Amino acid sequence: MKLKFLMLSLSLISTLSFAQKVKYSKEEKKEMNQYLFNEGFNTASSNKISTIILKDNNEYQGYTKSWVKQRGQILSITIEDAETGKAIKLDAKDIAEMYLYATEAEKSMKAAKFISNMRNYSTKKYKKSVTDDAILFENQTVSLKNKKESKSFLMQVINPEFNESISVYYDPFAKETATYGFAGAPSFGGGVIKSYYIKKGDKVIWLHKDDFEDNYDFLFGDNAEFMKKYPKNSVEWDNFSFLVYQYTAMNNG
Repeated sequence: MKLKFLMLSLSLISTLSFAQKVKYSKEEKKEMNQYLFNEGFNTASSNKISTIILKDNNEYQGYTKSWVKQRGQILSITIEDAETGKAIKLDAKDIAEMYLYATEAEKSMKAAKFISNMRNYSTKKYKKSVTDDAILFENQTVSLKNKKESKSFLMQVINPEFNESISVYYDPFAKETATYGFAGAPSFGGGVIKSYYIKKGDKVIWLHKDDFEDNYDFLFGDNAEFMKKYPKNSVEWDNFSFLVYQYTAMNNG
């Protein structure tokens, strides 16, 4: 009886310890709230040369003219060849990756949106809204919103600097949390993106903030050190980019 009581007590203590939240300092919380993903873009400049690399390693360079999309994800793209001027249509299923440039109009729009929310000044980097860098797209086969038939799409990688363990792709149809403020003045909160497409290993899923906790173990559970430092009951969806960055660093450190 004493042994059973002791085992029950140890089990209860273990459960309580596991459930106990990790407390972070003010400086740690500020760091965790940093948004480290790149800006997502929906247009491509027709004045700068795009580069498209096919799965067979052939490469095309030209000016983006048009594309076909489904829920914002690219099914095919048409370019004007930089040398011949000939129009070339390429299907996503045949492309490995491509590099496009954002339009000046969209960059201006993104810059204005950045300035309109005071929260951005402490969480985001302005230069990512007005980047002149080439934007990476990768071929992925995915079920849109985890509901549609899987197809090959060209999807923008928004964590190219730290995607060794988890790749995060822009969801052009993602909604954002509501902002608040006074009429005519910059807002103070909200603006948090609610969904992304995620690839880990061979699995690609659409991840919504409401499903974050349910997928936490899939995303990070294979790193015990990470799970101890950032247990799911101690972090929030707002910390997602930071968590992906830290998980990648701890996996490859």
